[in-house]
Amino acid sequence: MVLINRELVKVLFMGVLYLLIWYNRGMKNYYTLSEQQTVKDLDTNLTTGLTQEDIAKRTAQYGFNTLLKKKGHGIPYKIASQFRDFLIIILIAAAAVSLAAGEIADGIIIAAIVLINGLLGFIQEYRADKALDTLKKMASPFASVLRDGKIEQIKSEALVPGDVVILDTGSSVPADLRLIETVNLQIQESALTGESAPVEKNSSLKLGEQTGVADRKNCAFMGTLVTYGRGKGVVIGTGMQTEIGNIAGMLSETPDDQTPLQKKLASLGKLLGILCLSICIVIAIMGIIRGEALFEVFMTAVSLAVAAIPEGLPAVVTVILALGMQQMVKKNAIIKRLGAVETLGGTTVICSDKTGTLTRNEMTVTKIFTDNCLITVTGNGYDPEGSFIREGTGNREGTGNRENEPEKAFTSSTLDKLLLAGVLCNDADYNAEKKSITGDPTEGCLTVLGYKYGIHGIAAAKQHPRIAELPFDSVRKLMSTLHNSQDFTVMYTKGAPDMLLPRCTHIEIEGKISALTASQKRELLEVQEKLSAEALRVLGMAYTNQDASKKTIEPDDEQKLIFLGFTGAIDPPREEVKKAIKICQKAGIRTVMITGDHKTTASAIGRKLGIITSDNMALSGAELDQLDDNTLNQIISSIGIFARVSPSHKVRIISALRQHGEITAMTGDGVNDAPALKQADIGIAMGITGTDAAKEAADMILTDDNFSSIVSAVEQGRIIYSNIRKFVGFLLSCNVGEILLIFISMLAGWPIPLLPIQLLWVNVMTDSFPAFALGVEKGDAHIMLEQPRTPASPIIDKKMALSITIQSIALAASCLIAFQTALNSSGNVKTARTVVFVVLIIGELLRAYSARSERVGVLRMGVFGNKFLNISTVTGIALLSCMLLIPGIRDIFKLASLSLSYIIISAAFGVIPLIAGETAKLFSRKVPGQ
Repeated sequence: MVLINRELVKVLFMGVLYLLIWYNRGMKNYYTLSEQQTVKDLDTNLTTGLTQEDIAKRTAQYGFNTLLKKKGHGIPYKIASQFRDFLIIILIAAAAVSLAAGEIADGIIIAAIVLINGLLGFIQEYRADKALDTLKKMASPFASVLRDGKIEQIKSEALVPGDVVILDTGSSVPADLRLIETVNLQIQESALTGESAPVEKNSSLKLGEQTGVADRKNCAFMGTLVTYGRGKGVVIGTGMQTEIGNIAGMLSETPDDQTPLQKKLASLGKLLGILCLSICIVIAIMGIIRGEALFEVFMTAVSLAVAAIPEGLPAVVTVILALGMQQMVKKNAIIKRLGAVETLGGTTVICSDKTGTLTRNEMTVTKIFTDNCLITVTGNGYDPEGSFIREGTGNREGTGNRENEPEKAFTSSTLDKLLLAGVLCNDADYNAEKKSITGDPTEGCLTVLGYKYGIHGIAAAKQHPRIAELPFDSVRKLMSTLHNSQDFTVMYTKGAPDMLLPRCTHIEIEGKISALTASQKRELLEVQEKLSAEALRVLGMAYTNQDASKKTIEPDDEQKLIFLGFTGAIDPPREEVKKAIKICQKAGIRTVMITGDHKTTASAIGRKLGIITSDNMALSGAELDQLDDNTLNQIISSIGIFARVSPSHKVRIISALRQHGEITAMTGDGVNDAPALKQADIGIAMGITGTDAAKEAADMILTDDNFSSIVSAVEQGRIIYSNIRKFVGFLLSCNVGEILLIFISMLAGWPIPLLPIQLLWVNVMTDSFPAFALGVEKGDAHIMLEQPRTPASPIIDKKMALSITIQSIALAASCLIAFQTALNSSGNVKTARTVVFVVLIIGELLRAYSARSERVGVLRMGVFGNKFLNISTVTGIALLSCMLLIPGIRDIFKLASLSLSYIIISAAFGVIPLIAGETAKLFSRKVPGQ
């Protein structure tokens, strides 16, 4: 009843809070106002946007554009949570019993050890949380906004009411907007309204007061996605003052599920815990039967339990995964969830888009076909310098400044029109000084091409202002723009040749227009095929003159066009990708290209990169449609390229690969890629060219859009998994060795070789810093020569189990022999226990060096290659020396002063576990590729 009342109070409180926020926001129903009234009411400017002074005032008034988040636990709670474990509570109880029994030193030391462990756990967890927060901020969405007369990319959280926001296909709406300009704008609002179909928007509408959210076609709402067209809007609501903010308080973030690895380790910890506790109970019973002091028996059993059970394994794994995420950021990969780090290591197929990922993403026009002849264009990437060389004639140098050009070696008004069409029917911008483009690379290369010829985009746009446009879409595969040109209006159209040519009825050759015959169309398609076979992306250019009064264009207007010619551009393969693909092949990872390009173009690039060796390994979308699922599943492993595919094709390909047992990573950058990114085991979005929708759906974001970064991330995933195996094996062999040491001693009727306080210190020194150092090991050189592991593969396989057995026995045996040797020679239990204490610490510290690799010998890998392990070892030896040499500390831990001979004996026995660790590698010495 109390809980119900608390929940009721919480709901009422949140309801009142949101009502107050809504009431105080002071905003009108802008969907009832015109564009001009909205702009006036919000005191903004559509030409320049807000000023910095305006932004500062409005940020102070309205706050940041963020939703209220579920409050996380504070530092005191996180510190307290480190001491809630059942075994830690037992240890705290043991400290209390020690103090009550008069064993002040034991009680203080045990309490101090518990405190140190708790603080270390808190620090690791705190750093991991901070790392994850940083990564989330890096992956936060951005918005295009007009401020101080310039279009800027800013974080969405910085938006304020009155900001002028630019919307493009694929972008996420960053705040609630009153639209003031719409060009074929469609927005997917299912996240807010539940309506699956995109909503067509119209900024010119004025709606009634009672119009519902789903019918407000002159507004765009935070969290929705632009699926088509473009637009511009003024921010009318931010953060909790948005429509989605009204219901945000009733939503809570879904907690992160444990990764499969963490679940395996948690189960392993429970199993070992039950086993260890059972042994501890047996040891306690044996101690009582032997007449040991009840207090000593209790303390020995408790300390052994805590030392033996790896209850911290899942937490350590979380820290290592989080640190791995930080390492991946340095390699241009932002991981959004911990589980992705683990899954990456098991990837068997990488499905990659071609443009910008396998290639440089610097499209360069190298061929032009017009006037029935071929023109070669020189120049690299986005460099404005280049020449136009016509077959059989001279050449024309390009400097980007037409007025200072030498006389052209050839003259063609058709070529002029073609290049002008490429510049005007274009949404990209070119910065010649920075040698960079803004917008689609395929369009960008046309602006660079025009610049080489002397047609500058800004000047051309002023001379021939755009009146209307039909944006490119995946159905028409065309883009058209309408422009004023002196006394008439002209419509330029560019797009896929197979879609453009059927709409052309005429052709212009050397300035003369004639009817385009069927035979000419066939010849032009043959030219297009030849250019595509050279891995060129071919676009057709056409135009038609319109009446001067025409102000709009429709898809039906894209008929009876006059054909101008082709441009052939290439996005050259990245040199580093060739090497990365070879690494993948050696690692048992197959690379599959999935692209919208022509099959011939994709195949040419695929052969250069080594993805395919014959054309039979490439499949087009049309051919894919002819296959049923069973047939596709049979041939999926032999196909290296899927060309001319649609978004539905991508989902089907990923599904077939997963049914075939593959662990699939999929790259994408567009809105339509989101389903495939969700379908894949690892969805990878492009950080530079990727849309907000793709980034939201992905598990990983590439900050450089480079395929090689995917391979680096896979390698890092393998290293992390391998390191986890290493410290799991190291910890378990230490723990099992300690149990055997105590258990065998009690079975043999010997004195207990280690006191509780000594055993606890060993646990702190050897199970924390060295194990953590193994977790950040650089990785074996052969890691990318191994075949991918299967998801069902256990953490502890047969080889590791055998290695743990050998090392545990060696550790226990060396301590037992050293104990008896010292006991027989000195006749003093305290001296013998001190020798065992030294042997155990040295043995485990040295054995950590062997644990750096499961197969490669310590000498071959470089003894001191892990600086963190070196620091841990030096620290451990230094602390051990202090405990042996400083009388006060020695007395606290109940240690004896050892002579040089005993120290030498202890060091000699401490080397035995290292030798055993190296011997265990003989069973798995064979390294792939060597």
